[in-house]
Amino acid sequence: MGSTSVDGSVNTSVSASATAVGVEPGDGLQLDDGKGTIRVIVADTQAIFRAGLRKIFALEDDIRVVGQAESLDQTVAAIQKFSADIVIFEAALTPNPVDAVSDLLRQNPGCHMVVVLQEPDQEMTLDLFRRGAHGIVSREIEPEVLVECLRKVAQGEPWLESRAVAWVMQAYRTQGLRPAGSRPKVSLTPKESLIVSCVTQGMKNKEIALRVGTTEQVVKNYLRKVYDKLGVADRLELALYCLNHRVVEGMAQAKPAGSAQPTNGHATAAPEPPAAAAASASGSRS
Repeated sequence: MGSTSVDGSVNTSVSASATAVGVEPGDGLQLDDGKGTIRVIVADTQAIFRAGLRKIFALEDDIRVVGQAESLDQTVAAIQKFSADIVIFEAALTPNPVDAVSDLLRQNPGCHMVVVLQEPDQEMTLDLFRRGAHGIVSREIEPEVLVECLRKVAQGEPWLESRAVAWVMQAYRTQGLRPAGSRPKVSLTPKESLIVSCVTQGMKNKEIALRVGTTEQVVKNYLRKVYDKLGVADRLELALYCLNHRVVEGMAQAKPAGSAQPTNGHATAAPEPPAAAAASASGSRS
């Protein structure tokens, strides 16, 4: 790695008022070479931060900046215009970064979001993680650590700094200590039960659709109904709810007519930790 810092010890001619969407020449910017490199959009309000990241990534053979943005609208436009694997998204781009990240992921399920926080924030970190953010980092992250983060996220792994991991684990333990009667008992249909069982096994919507014998859109529709019934917001909360309330027990027999019999490996296996569940479920909120 070079010694260029993320937060701006670089000399850049990019002005804050410049149109940020697009690929600008110079400053070490490199276009995607079509060889399987990690294509990145940098969405940040500070031009010097964007330029700093471009300098850093220019030193890496497997990372290419293909677009940049300095506002939420420009971020949306950049994602639509450029084919990117990861968006580095500054939380300060919008007053409600949690909803913004959720919307961007719903509209662009193939894109991974790495959110940059100005400073560590427990509540926002948990909310972003629940909504599907693939990585959450602080503004002070070291360049070599950010590069490692991008590589891990590109491989489908979640990335949290050590403090954030502790927050997620504490949230999991706290939820596990809630009284069993703190949530109303609900009744799931056989097909809903089968789909929930698949989610707890870490299956994606496409895999669930094949298992159940339906389409991905139908699976999404069923999941939204289940979220409403159980009072959860996303796949992570659904997995935690099922573990804490033993919802998955006996679900191997919940088999709608015409569907394949699900595997029953989950019936006796120890439940996955929340970070592992999130790694499987963070690609899509639905």
